[in-house]
Formats: sequence, C-alpha cells, structure tokens
Amino acid sequence: MVHTFIHRGAVLLASVAVIGVAIIPSAAHADTTIDGPIGLGTAETFAVLAGSTVTMVPANPIIGDIGLSPGTAVTGYNALTHSGAYEIATGVADQAKVDLTTAFNTAASLSPNLSALADLTGPSYGPGVYSGDALSVSGVLTLDGGAESVWVFQAASTLTVATGAVISVTGGASACNVFWQVGTSATIGGGAAFVGTVMADQSITLVTGATVSGRLLARIGAVNLDQNTITRPSGCSAAGGTVRTSPTFTSAGPLAGVEGSDYSYTLTTSGTPTATYTVTSGALPMGLTLDATTGTISGRPTAPGTYTFTVTAANGTAPDAVATYTLVIAADLTPRLAESGSDPTIPLLAGGALLAAGMALVLAQRARTTRRR
Repeated sequence: MVHTFIHRGAVLLASVAVIGVAIIPSAAHADTTIDGPIGLGTAETFAVLAGSTVTMVPANPIIGDIGLSPGTAVTGYNALTHSGAYEIATGVADQAKVDLTTAFNTAASLSPNLSALADLTGPSYGPGVYSGDALSVSGVLTLDGGAESVWVFQAASTLTVATGAVISVTGGASACNVFWQVGTSATIGGGAAFVGTVMADQSITLVTGATVSGRLLARIGAVNLDQNTITRPSGCSAAGGTVRTSPTFTSAGPLAGVEGSDYSYTLTTSGTPTATYTVTSGALPMGLTLDATTGTISGRPTAPGTYTFTVTAANGTAPDAVATYTLVIAADLTPRLAESGSDPTIPLLAGGALLAAGMALVLAQRARTTRRR
C-alpha cells in the first residue's frame, strides 16, 4: 500500500507541474534605426575636439571651435589661423565631451544595412548604416543622396584613409549628415579630401595637407594635425534624429490558469517606442482578453483546454516581435468534490498522512530487524 500511494502522489505532483508549463518565445532580432542625423549636442560647433592633447603644425585654417577636455596641452595654436571659440579644459569643453560620448554610442547602436565591409572604395553608397572591423578608403568613395540623406560608417577598430583618397558627396548630399564612428583611432593620409564627422574613441591623426569638410572629435586621446584645413559644415542640426528600436519579447510567456478563476499575466517587450500587442493567429482561452496597450492577458477562463495563439508586438520599427504560446487551462475540480460532500483539501491532507504513516512503518520494521540481529 505504501508503494502504491507514493506512486500516485508522484503522478499528482507531476500533473500539477505540467499545468504550470508555458512556452517561452524564441529570441527575435531587433533593429535600431534613426530618422535623421546623429545628434551631436554641444559638440556640433566644434571642428576639433580631443581628450588628451591637440597638436598642430599650422599653415591652413581651422573653421569651427577647438576644444580639449580633460587635457590642457595644445601646441601650435599661436600661429594658427582659426575662426571659432577656443575651449581648453572649460565647462563648455566638458559638456561637449559628454555629448560626444552620447553621439558615439548612438552611432554604434544602429543596425547596419551592410556589414563585414573593409575597403569602401569603388561602389557608390546610398544613405544607410555600414559597418566593418577595420574600414579604409584607398581611392574614391562616392556618397550619393539628397540633402536629408544620412550615412553612418561604423569601424569596430580603425579607420584609414589613404594618401590622396577622395570622399565625394553627390546629388545634393550634405557633409552635415556623414558620420564615422571609430572604435579605436583614425588616420587620414596626406592630401586626402575627407568628408564627414569622425567620432573616434581614441585618437585622430591627419597627415600633411589632408583637408576635412566635417569634424574631428576624439573621446580619449589626441587630435594631431599637420598643415590641414578643417571646415566645420554650417547649417547642421545639433539635435539629430530620433532613435527607434524594434521590439523583442522579454517575458517568458503566460503561465497556466484554472477554469473559473481570475487570471492575469502581462507580456513585456523591449524597444523604443513602446509596442502595442495583438493576437494575430489562434485564440486566447474563452473568457480571457489581451490589452493592446499594456500587454496584459486577463479575465476568467470559462472552459478547460490547451490553447495555442500567436501575439505580435509592433512599434512602427521593423521587424515586429512575434511569439507563439501554448496556454493550459486546467479544469476546476471543486464543484465535483462539493457534490460528493468532500473537502477538496482532504485528498491532499490524507495523502500526506498516509505517506507519513507508511514511512513510520518502514522505519519501525527496520528497527525491529536491527534488534533481531
């Protein structure tokens, strides 16, 4: 009897465990986009901004602010032709560095349209986000688009622009909207004609005679110049576009419920802006509804069964998040027990008592066997 009861108790516990099973949605790929240029904040006014030092061999002008933070060492400035503010270890430079870090991280977070790139020379690139490990420009790079078109190039390590290389913008495209996010350091070769804002984590070095229509912004290290012309583009937006990230489900999935009992479970997603939720195939258990705004499945299920349904979360940025769930609603046994005059807790209590009694008998038997020996 003891062995039979233990087996039934195991079956009962297994049944309860099965009722609580929920299907976890598989991970979805999320895309991060921006509907305009990278917002530089107060760093927008700078032609040169560095972290440790700024070194210059003067000859050609710099048009735009020059800043340094937290470093204080600037060489060659006294002989430089400069049009703009000079912010060395000032509060303005400090804030510009903070805004540069924000812009750097925003650019790094964007999902690329093309990845695993290396030398960008050759094809004409339309607006978009392009990434690679070490990016280079060995010849002519053409960026073709309109006045509102935006290009973001993500170099996980270095950016190298060869001697005499040329970046050309066509179709009315603006230097305001070309951004180079560089994981370590950037080097622009002698005589190169470069376009865009370089945001390097470490340092930026220009070889003799290189020209830049854009900005040179280094977060940690130095900006090194040698007879270079740097022209910050005018008419650029400091605020930039709005960053949006497509949703992904972060909740495991709805737990099981019981017929006739109140039920509530909230699905959650990541992403910006907040997603809305829709059942796109299958059906919720009868008596339950899905709140499109909060993602809460709630109500009182009216019939037991196994229900499979698909929920789509969308926030206007592709791809949508899609998850399929199987929700088990267990039958309510209380009415049947009440009809038989039984307390629904008695079977469980009795089972526990029988199990304890059985174990006591086993221990007593062992004790008698020991004494006999």
